[in-house]
Amino acid sequence: GVMTRTRWLLWAALIGATAGIVAVRWQFGRDLASAAARAAQGSTVVTTRCGPIEVQQAGEGIPLLMIHGSGGGHDQGMDWARPLTREGIRVIAMSRFGYLRTPRPGDATPEAQADAHVCLLDALGISKAAAVGVSAGAASALQMALRHPDRVSALVLVVPIAWKPGSVADSMPPVSDQKDEWLLRLLGSDFLYWAGLRVARDQVFRHVLATPPDLIHAASEREQARVNTLAERVLPVSRRALGLRDDTRLGKGLRPVALETIRVPTLTISARDDGFGTYAGAEYTASRIPGARFIGYEHGGHLLVSHDEAVRDAIVGWLRSPNPR
Repeated sequence: GVMTRTRWLLWAALIGATAGIVAVRWQFGRDLASAAARAAQGSTVVTTRCGPIEVQQAGEGIPLLMIHGSGGGHDQGMDWARPLTREGIRVIAMSRFGYLRTPRPGDATPEAQADAHVCLLDALGISKAAAVGVSAGAASALQMALRHPDRVSALVLVVPIAWKPGSVADSMPPVSDQKDEWLLRLLGSDFLYWAGLRVARDQVFRHVLATPPDLIHAASEREQARVNTLAERVLPVSRRALGLRDDTRLGKGLRPVALETIRVPTLTISARDDGFGTYAGAEYTASRIPGARFIGYEHGGHLLVSHDEAVRDAIVGWLRSPNPR
């Protein structure tokens, strides 16, 4: 009767739920394994006097050190910079401290990372390179120009996490400590980040990648594919966790630097609606470095949606001009 039917329904529900859990676990395991395999492709670990550094290279011509953003590695850097190899540029995409196969030393400050950038150039026999720092990678790129100006042919800071004085208005409200903690929790787990992309991708774009989701939905198919691939390739986050933790704290510990002393030709780029508020810092940084240029977009978010080619064209033009000013 009724009891038997109820029991069957409960069993059916339990079997269905178990099958669902098994399917999710299988899909997660498969996606994570392919992400891990992809992250290991194309790179080698170079022995330098600053310790082992993972690097991937492509192209020939003007050397360009590609310094990736938060959640990245040599793979994210090369994804971003590979089109530059068609423009006579040799891309050297490295993994920063605590990312993938580059270990995190006791001193993982942007200053120490800048010195390690030079150690990598030394190990590769490169006397001078352009330094492109994206997001959290901008901090060590800037320090490289300050500490080793003779090794940097040009400096490009893209959506940079950069200091500005309190007297300069924020372009976005600062990220709260609570949100930082929430982000660290999400980015501390392969499964949570993977599940977030599956069930709340727009929220991941808005909060983790600081880009308005409606911009992505309105973009071309090619551009949507680019940003979706970038979001997927943060996996496996577990192999980037040490670097991610440092990057999440970076914005809170920024200090003023002697921008007026920089003599390296400098270009900074950001979008006003970047959720991490990099627009104000990028504009301020360019205003203090002699001869620097600032390119600011009204829309694009932290991922500079729909400006990808324009940004690369601007970088190529900057590197090619004899005295970029």
